[in-house]
Amino acid sequence: MFKYLKQLTSLVAMVAVLFTFTTETFAAKKSKTLKNTQKKGFVRCGVSQGLPGFSNADAAGNWTGVDVDVCRAVAAAVLGDANKVKFTPLSAKERFTALTSGEIDILSRNTTWTLSRDADIGLTFVGVNFYDGQGFMVRKDSGITSTSHSKMESQLVLTLVQQLS
Repeated sequence: MFKYLKQLTSLVAMVAVLFTFTTETFAAKKSKTLKNTQKKGFVRCGVSQGLPGFSNADAAGNWTGVDVDVCRAVAAAVLGDANKVKFTPLSAKERFTALTSGEIDILSRNTTWTLSRDADIGLTFVGVNFYDGQGFMVRKDSGITSTSHSKMESQLVLTLVQQLS
């Protein structure tokens, strides 16, 4: 019994040490971005290359949109000034490379949160600010009650073929 209790105590102690070490390592890695951002004095924010309503620059280079507002909110929270932000327009292909390489501090653009992006790339998603989906509107008197209705299916296929032509 004493031997079993001693082994259990050793195991718990090792798990506690491992937990403390990994927690401190992850905290140090995450706080490195914060410390570097504060040292630079501005937030480097990756945004889309021009998506009205999300991130879009006008002719004078003034950025607007919800993703831009998120960047400004981070700058205000971290640096005390919402204008201390530099925007980097990125394509969907470039966004993760720019983030993981340290080219940008944060990414605020249309990006789907997936398990593989959390686990494989090591990204930390902090929240969802936009949900999207598909919907259809039809006239009430059309008789269509679902997308599996044959009339609806033929119309969808026809529309898709016309758009691809």
